[in-house]
Amino acid sequence: MDQSEDRILADELAALGAVGGGSGRLVRMVAKLMRKDVHEIGLRVPLPFDDVVQRVSGVLGRAGRAVGTAPVGSAEDTTIRVVAGGGAAGLNPVVVTARVLKADEDNSHILLRAAAKEGLIRQRAGEKTAVRLAALLSEATGADGADGATGADGAGG
Repeated sequence: MDQSEDRILADELAALGAVGGGSGRLVRMVAKLMRKDVHEIGLRVPLPFDDVVQRVSGVLGRAGRAVGTAPVGSAEDTTIRVVAGGGAAGLNPVVVTARVLKADEDNSHILLRAAAKEGLIRQRAGEKTAVRLAALLSEATGADGADGATGADGAGG
């Protein structure tokens, strides 16, 4: 998952650089060297799996643009991935991955991961986006608490 996250982020930053009149290829190379801000949050949801998948798809669909590089999933494990805007003025691309797991007939888990590249000024776009989307997902699903949150500052996060 990390390699495709890095590739998606580099491509998104290159596209922004090209729109701004810069060299997309140079931006892509530099982006690969930048640190990555990653934050993960787990949510317990008191709803059936299919209902949770539908609600997570809706929330993430409104938050960003779907990218099709995440694993398709199975009948008890589905992954949804979007690129959302984070950081100053929402210009820093953030890859958001939500993995929905079936716990039992009436309960599910959401593993939310947000990753963004960090420049010289730390914006913590991955962390802030994860927290913001976790709040929206909790509201949409009635999640009763976090399973845990972790952060990483780049090198392997």
